[in-house]
This record gives sequence, C-alpha cells and structure tokens, in this order.
Amino acid sequence: MEVLSGLALGFLGSLHCIGMCGPIALALPTQSKSKLSLYSGRLLYNLGRVVTYSVMGLIIGLIGHRINLGGYQQILSIALGAIILIIILLPSRIKNLFSSLSIVRVITKVLQSSIGLLFRKGSQISLFAIGVLNGFLPCGFVYVALAGAVALGSVERSILFMALFGLGTIPAMFSASIVTNLFGQNFRKKVNHAIPVFAAVLAVIFILRGLNLGIPYLSPKLKTSTQALSHDCCK
Repeated sequence: MEVLSGLALGFLGSLHCIGMCGPIALALPTQSKSKLSLYSGRLLYNLGRVVTYSVMGLIIGLIGHRINLGGYQQILSIALGAIILIIILLPSRIKNLFSSLSIVRVITKVLQSSIGLLFRKGSQISLFAIGVLNGFLPCGFVYVALAGAVALGSVERSILFMALFGLGTIPAMFSASIVTNLFGQNFRKKVNHAIPVFAAVLAVIFILRGLNLGIPYLSPKLKTSTQALSHDCCK
C-alpha cells in the first residue's frame, strides 16, 4: 500500500508540476515530423525522468536502510510526517526562501544550461538526457516523494516507490507535451487546492506508521532489524 502511494503521489504531483516542467515538455525538439518520432521522443523524455527518480530512490533507500538498521525507522517516520505538516502550514513567503538560496539557484542554472545544449541537438538520445536532467530540477513534490521513500527503510522498496512515482507523472506530462493548454487554469487551481490535503494525509500516515499501533496496513507493528536478529539468535 505504501509503495503504491508513490504512483498516486506522482500522478497528482504531475498535474501541479506542469506549470514548471510543462514549458520544457512542450518545447522538446523533434527531428522528424512523423507522429511516431514525436511520441517516441516524448516517451523517452519521460522515461529519463523515471530513471532519475529511481536513482534517487536507490540513494535515499540506502540511507533509509542504514537508519532502519540503527532502529530509528519509527522516529524517522514520525519526524518526516511532522516536517511535511509544518511545511504545509508555513506561509508561502517562507517557502519561497528555499528557491532563493544561492546553491539552489546555481544548481538550477547549471541544469537549465545543460538542458539548453541538449535542445540544440534534438536527437532521441538527447530527449532522454533532457528527461534525466529535468528530474534533478528542484521540485517540492519530488522532495515529498523522497521523504516517503526513505521512510520505507528498504532499498528495494524505495527504488520501487520512486519508480512508481515517476511512472505516475507520465500520463499528465506526456499529454501536456503533445497537447497545448490541455489542463486549464481552473483545473490546475483545483489540483493546487487538493495537493496540500493529499500531502497532509500522507504525513499523517507517516506519523501513524511510526507510532507502531498495530493497525493492519495503516500502522502495522514494525520489527526492527535488531529485534529480528535477536529473535533469530534465540531460536
């Protein structure tokens, strides 16, 4: 259930992120005028983003696994849920301070410059590379997804969570790259209102999971690696 939530998070987040990544998707070059070339190029671009998110899942999964081995998975899950709730409640002007940080601006500028160079090539491989780099652009929803992935405490599950997150973004992003103004302003406003609610629900799930209440699926009893090792040794 937790892993599958990555798919839902990706789908909902993609509707929100069209405002930022939509212009890139719409401007993607095409060497041939054929529809096959157009569709395959857009698909490669989106698969590039999925690869990036999966690699992020691998890295964050290794971190989460180490935390789980230390017996801190429950604390991490509660802390991440609390942080997400705090961020949701923060005023927009405070949230915008993050994007104004020098390191964020430098990273964004380097990525945008590299994407610009790939745009000039226009090959299918360059479209895939654009997607890979696009996945590294600062995005609040990707950070929420990474928080969900690290809380899983497993490398494999973290990779799967982020891969599903990426796949969840494809329907909206692929459609937006083909059809101009597919999602109207009113629709995006409704999505923007729904996103904090969804993020809050996810945060509450993190907190409940960390509380270890023994509720099936929602807050199951977690057995830490230390407990499992102790149990095996006592057999």
